[in-house]
Amino acid sequence: MPPATTLLEEALVAWGYARQGVIAEIENVPEGDIERTPPGAARTVGDLARHILASGRLMAGELSRPDGDFQRLPYDRLMAEHAGDAAEIHGKAALLDAMRADLQDGDRRLRQAGDILMLQQIRQFNGEPATRLSWMNHAIGHEEYHRGQIALTARLLGQVPALTKLIHGA
Repeated sequence: MPPATTLLEEALVAWGYARQGVIAEIENVPEGDIERTPPGAARTVGDLARHILASGRLMAGELSRPDGDFQRLPYDRLMAEHAGDAAEIHGKAALLDAMRADLQDGDRRLRQAGDILMLQQIRQFNGEPATRLSWMNHAIGHEEYHRGQIALTARLLGQVPALTKLIHGA
């Protein structure tokens, strides 16, 4: 992949790396463990994957809207508007397919919105203004946070996380 030449391209590359990391962690979990809640965990890998899907859809959807505003609707209605079928997606293959497709769709939508819009202000959930690009970076961090939860859940299920395997060549 050629180096990013704009701030938006750089953020999209970072989102792609984050999403590929989430995908790798999900691929690493056996099918039978995707919906299993290990002791001490609050969510299953499937729950976390569905949350990441819904949040990614919200991010790409709201940031690409010319009138985007994270307070234009109550949170539950805003999420319902963007999340689509995320809550109904079950099974490892379906979750992985959705993760890949949503990354492509979100990338397309944000590129279509363009660099200028992404440098414009948006109202965040806390009511404070921020550039859309800075909020996108927040969303990437959010996805990485949940990637860590998936890796921890894999450990609780007796698996070695995908990133650990990659680093240690296991």
